[in-house]
Amino acid sequence: MNFLIKILYLISKLPLKVLYIFSDVMFFLNYYLVGYRKKVITQNLRNSFPEKSEEEIRSIRKKFYLNFSDYLVETIKSFSISETESRVRMQHINQEAFHEAKAEGKNVIMLAGHVFNWEWMNAFARIIPQKHCHPVYRKVNSDFWENQMKRVRNKFGNEALEANEVIMNIFRSKNDGESAYMFVADQTPHVAHVNYGLEFLHQRTPAFIGYDKLATRMDLAFIYCEMKKVKRGYYQVNYHRIYPDGEKFTEHEVVRKFHKLLENTLHKHPDNYLWSHRKWKYQESIKTFDAEKI
Repeated sequence: MNFLIKILYLISKLPLKVLYIFSDVMFFLNYYLVGYRKKVITQNLRNSFPEKSEEEIRSIRKKFYLNFSDYLVETIKSFSISETESRVRMQHINQEAFHEAKAEGKNVIMLAGHVFNWEWMNAFARIIPQKHCHPVYRKVNSDFWENQMKRVRNKFGNEALEANEVIMNIFRSKNDGESAYMFVADQTPHVAHVNYGLEFLHQRTPAFIGYDKLATRMDLAFIYCEMKKVKRGYYQVNYHRIYPDGEKFTEHEVVRKFHKLLENTLHKHPDNYLWSHRKWKYQESIKTFDAEKI
C-alpha cells in the first residue's frame, strides 16, 4: 500500500493540464465503451428532470461523464496541490457570512451537496476567521483509503471529523463563533437509519438529518455552499446564510431549505452533480414523508 500511495503522489505532482489528458481517456472509456452506471445515471436524470427531452438528457449525461472524469483526476491532484494553487482554482464568494457568524458568537454549519468539486475546499481553513475548520467525512471500509483521504482533508489547517462523532463533538464544544463544520449534507442514510424523507427533484428522497438536531437545539449559523464549475480546473463556491422563518428553526426546516437551495443549483447546472450515486434506492424505507413542497 505504501508503494501505491507513492505512485499516486507522484502522479498528483503532474500539472493539471497533463492530468486532464488522463481524464479525457477515462471519459472516452467510460462514455463510449464501459458505460459506467449508465442506466443509473440515465434513470436519475429522467426522474429528476421530467420536463427535459431525451436529447437534453443525453447531453447532460455526456457532460456529467466529462465532469466526473475531471473530478477523479482532481481528487488525485489533491494529494499534492499547494495552498496557492488551491486558492487560485477555487474562488470563495460572500465570505462575509463567516465574519457575521463570528461577530454573533455562533459556530458555523456548512451544508454542501455532491456538486463538483466539493473535495477542493481544503484551503478554505486559511480564509475564514474561525480558528477551527472541520470537514466531516464518512468512514470507509478500507483503513488505508480512509487514512489517505483524511490526510488530504486535514491539509491547510483542517481538522477532519468522522460523521458518527461530529454531532456529539459539536454539542460538547463551546458555541463561540470559532468553529466551522462542513457537511456534505445530501448523503443517503443507511437503510437502517432512513426515517425522514421529502420530495426532492420530483422524487421521494431519504434525507440525512443529523444536522437538523443541531438546528433545533443550538443557536448556530447555517450556511449553504453553492458550487459552480466556471471552466475546467476552476470553481466558485458562493456562501448563502440560511435563516429560520421564525425566531429559531423548527424540526426539519433547515433540511427542507438546504434541499431547496441544492435543487435550484442543480437546475442551473445539472451536469455537475454526482448522478452515478444510487441516491433514491431506499425510497420505500422512508418512515416519515414530508409532503410540504420545498
